[in-house]
Amino acid sequence: MDKNFDGQPRRKSVLGAILNMSGPWGSGGDNGGGGGNGGGPRNPWGSGTGGIPSGGGKGASSLEELFKKGTGGGFKGGLPKRPGGRPWWPILLIGFIILWFALTSIHRVSPQERGVITFLGSYSRTLQPGLHFSLPSPLEQMTKLDVEEIRTIDIPEGETEKLILTGDQNIVDLAYSVRWNIKAPELFLFQIAEPEETIREVAEAAMRASVANFTLDDTIGSERTEIEQQVEQNMQQLLDDYGAGVVIRGIAIKKADPPAAVNDAFKAVSAAQQTAQTYLNEARAYAQQLTAQAQGESAAFDKVYEEYRLAPRVTRQRMYYETMERVLSKVDKTIVEPRGVTPYLALPELRKRSQQPSVTTVEGK
Repeated sequence: MDKNFDGQPRRKSVLGAILNMSGPWGSGGDNGGGGGNGGGPRNPWGSGTGGIPSGGGKGASSLEELFKKGTGGGFKGGLPKRPGGRPWWPILLIGFIILWFALTSIHRVSPQERGVITFLGSYSRTLQPGLHFSLPSPLEQMTKLDVEEIRTIDIPEGETEKLILTGDQNIVDLAYSVRWNIKAPELFLFQIAEPEETIREVAEAAMRASVANFTLDDTIGSERTEIEQQVEQNMQQLLDDYGAGVVIRGIAIKKADPPAAVNDAFKAVSAAQQTAQTYLNEARAYAQQLTAQAQGESAAFDKVYEEYRLAPRVTRQRMYYETMERVLSKVDKTIVEPRGVTPYLALPELRKRSQQPSVTTVEGK
């Protein structure tokens, strides 16, 4: 027995003990403890009293037998061999290939979608709604796009201001939205790197170009619909030139106000303009009234003239009588006819005198 430097028996190292063991718990030859094989550890599951018996008088445990089966050759890779000793991996490989083909080669396209097929990264074709087949990935890959969904871009985002210069050198704060959807999926995917950002920038450029043709009052007032139509047309033309593959469905101006810094002053100016417009409307109404009256008098004169052309003498006499009646009806006069005619009684004058109060004079004594 080896001894250490102080004369005591040298203990075997843990590695030596493990190498001398025939199982995970050492040799099962000595179940009495401390004996055989150089004093190895006692097997708790040996063939001694209370143990599990094993063949040949050795205490190999069930765990050791399972370990030997797993590493010795009963099965490899964790699976038992097929009948005849053939391995399972060919069948597993075939099953994986079939599953891979099924998942990457069979495609179902919904009615509102279109499928874009690429072959080794290059555009190949566009699939219509229905069930389709393609080469497995990575040879061919499909990207589905919803071509009926109406997408919306709000400009500006949040509550920030979007200041635009008008045609009369004023500034207006505009907030609007753009509605669009996909027309050509292959162009939408491959022609432009960032389609949505491109649509946003094109909308801003088209809006600035259109507002520059209108005044501030027109922009915030009655011409908003015209501006929306111009922006939609300009955007569609520019995006078609880019080959973006999208359709602009409409522009909606949600806010058109002066900048917040001058909003109060602008309201005062607007109120003054509305007052001036009211006065102008009243003047126009009065002018139209006078014009209608003059036209009526002119029409009446034309009728008189027609009668005068037919009978000048009678018409002159009648006009004289009508004029004198209209003039003298407003004058308090007494007309005396020639001799032999009863004088005109001034009845209105007598009536006035009778209505005056009488004055009584009392003389002093």
